[in-house]
Amino acid sequence: MSTNPGVAPSALHCPVPMRWGDMDAYGHINNVEIVRMLEEARVHAFGPPGGTGGPGIAPAVPLFTDVPPGTQSLVVEHRIRYVAELTYRNIPADVDVWISALKGASLTLAYVISDPVTGKPCVRAETTLAFVDGTTGGLQRLTPEQKEMAAAYMGDPVFV
Repeated sequence: MSTNPGVAPSALHCPVPMRWGDMDAYGHINNVEIVRMLEEARVHAFGPPGGTGGPGIAPAVPLFTDVPPGTQSLVVEHRIRYVAELTYRNIPADVDVWISALKGASLTLAYVISDPVTGKPCVRAETTLAFVDGTTGGLQRLTPEQKEMAAAYMGDPVFV
């Protein structure tokens, strides 16, 4: 858990490596790579989408892993605010992630990426995802089990 202001008490802490190639000419992590880091934190915390990849370490909360066959979790929207430079370091960045909104067929994840040495928040972001039937393309409502699983990780949005 993080002690940064604005991070939900229910947040999952996910160290995400910064890669040398993520750095731009200014010496900080490029904005495109920030989106990749958000994805890595999301998968670390809530699992890879069901039916993808091979067996590995179970996620903290299998919200995206334990879905009916054929279910896809698709990104609907990203919102990102860069509040300070995230300087490249050869240690993982601190990423805190939690659920900031839960609707019938979608949910929003909130993130704060912080410098691992100074603890200073560098990025605040949210990603909205929807569950979709991979065959029909229709939205799938969250199950009672998914809602119950998500409830323990609810917190305030980073954008108001």
